[in-house]
Amino acid sequence: MTFKSALDPQSPDYQSRRAAMLAKIAELDAEHAKALAGGGEKYVTRHRKRGKLLARERIELLLDPDSPFLELSPLAAWGSDFQVGASVITGIGVVEGVECMIVANDPTVRGGSSNPWTVKKSFRASDIALENRLPVINLVESGGADLPTQKEIFIPGGRMFRDLTRLSAAGIPTIALVFGNSTAGGAYIPGMCDHVVMVKERAKVFLGGPPLVKMATGEESGDEELGGAEMHARTSGLADYMAADEPDALRLGRQIVRNLNHRKHGPKPAATVPPRYDPEELAGIVPEDLKVPFDPREVIARVTDGSAFDEFKPLYGTSLVTGWARVHGYPIGILANAQGVLFGDEAQKAAQFIQLANQTDTPLLFLHNTTGYMVGKEYEQSGIIKHGALMINAVANSKVPHITIVMGASYGAGNYGMCGRAYDPRFLFTWPSAKSAVMGPQQLAGVLSIVARQAAEARGQVYDEDQDRAMRELVETQIEAESLPFFLSGRLYDDGVIDPRDTRTVLGLCLSVVHNAPVRGADGFGVFRM
Repeated sequence: MTFKSALDPQSPDYQSRRAAMLAKIAELDAEHAKALAGGGEKYVTRHRKRGKLLARERIELLLDPDSPFLELSPLAAWGSDFQVGASVITGIGVVEGVECMIVANDPTVRGGSSNPWTVKKSFRASDIALENRLPVINLVESGGADLPTQKEIFIPGGRMFRDLTRLSAAGIPTIALVFGNSTAGGAYIPGMCDHVVMVKERAKVFLGGPPLVKMATGEESGDEELGGAEMHARTSGLADYMAADEPDALRLGRQIVRNLNHRKHGPKPAATVPPRYDPEELAGIVPEDLKVPFDPREVIARVTDGSAFDEFKPLYGTSLVTGWARVHGYPIGILANAQGVLFGDEAQKAAQFIQLANQTDTPLLFLHNTTGYMVGKEYEQSGIIKHGALMINAVANSKVPHITIVMGASYGAGNYGMCGRAYDPRFLFTWPSAKSAVMGPQQLAGVLSIVARQAAEARGQVYDEDQDRAMRELVETQIEAESLPFFLSGRLYDDGVIDPRDTRTVLGLCLSVVHNAPVRGADGFGVFRM
């Protein structure tokens, strides 16, 4: 049935919420701009003087005209010593009508060298490609590992090559378009891809460059004879195609995708109907103070087709909203936190709903605004642990694709029950209003204060109240900073922080992507404690 919105966009309350969200979105835009800037004006200018395209320009020429590009993890490395974006661009775009995972080194950032966050970001891209059967196109120009951080890169970095071979073994095509350096360990990227294009007089692919060869063997050799595109096309056979220039390499890349005969394995969507309510209004729904509850149905009504939502068990476990809808023609089951706290009824309701979605092969969308499962004597005695475990068991063993959006709070085991990062949702995005931690900053500081006070009393000491106040302030400040979306996104605990008004578009892209693979529910679940 169609949801009837009670939201008043003209009310002072709505306008206040919207103003706060728009301020957060402005902060988000400023952080995204750091990733868009690459290595900065100096290095961008130097790159252009060499007659080369920027990484984002390469992506734009590769993709179908006017098609979307869902960038992933753009804030990777935020808050670290490395450039925001981690010297690599990853995302999903359409090439010759085929949704592909694009991984593009940004050579304006330390020569495109890989730091620890680059590696983690690349791993995430590989995971998404494998789960959703997306062909992978690597736009290669990298100086290899960032040597000062090699201790954090070398051992785990080998997984990058393993992932390429596993993708190929699963029948998922891998393509390398080499625009410049691809040396040392990086030489194995084209070496392990199914299809390789190298740009004439630009690509340099070798395990050891001329200086290393000289030191190791005493042999004198130049770049071209050691690892140039022409040598690899004519002599070694590593290059399948030699491009005349960068646009030609991108043309050849599109040609390769056109000949893949790639097809989706999931069901096609039905006709799309826009929501009855304006997605623009999503900017004014979440309160700045996350202790203030909001109705997630107002969010659902602005992302679902026709604002239709068939609610499941509406009178039971009312702090969790569950029901069925469509987004861009794709069927979806939705679980959304209404009042923050999850009780036993909500957990049981969620477990049943998840089982039903698996019976009908229906993907699930989790919309977070939860402080976690309820605590206290009454709730412990009524079995909140086993009820929470029931819900987490259902989430962990569900096999239909999961998509998670963190709108507000996502604390404690509620993050797990609502399919947080540890439960491997196909995609997880956050809003700028989101916060996530083991518990709220005040609660965490208060717990530490109580424990310290009890320890002092047990030792017969007088508790220092001034020190306690300072400790609480310090802890609250630290936890608040570590709960914010930029911090979490920088550590790749999500796939990106998005403008709430883009939620329907992002969900449509994600649902289209997950249907590249078969959509099937679980054959069974673990033991449910009743």
